Amino acid sequence: MSLYSIVNVMFEVYTFLIIAEVLMSWVPHDRYHPVFRFIEEVTEPVLRPFRRLIPVVGGIDFSPIVALMAVELVRRVILSLLIGIF
Repeated sequence: MSLYSIVNVMFEVYTFLIIAEVLMSWVPHDRYHPVFRFIEEVTEPVLRPFRRLIPVVGGIDFSPIVALMAVELVRRVILSLLIGIF
């Protein structure tokens, strides 16, 4: 497996973790369950700055959408740099 593929899969997994965090916010769950804590601890460092910048509008938090766009932008930049290196 190439470095390009590994990095790409890592970004895909992180994207799915952010989506899982959003879905978890819609459903009552045990916040102390190890799986839920892991997802929150992994995604919160990226989501927190966007939550500070983007206010909740009508009870809807749009910060995960912006965070997903930022993660995708970073993914494309890093992968294009990897293509240039190899």
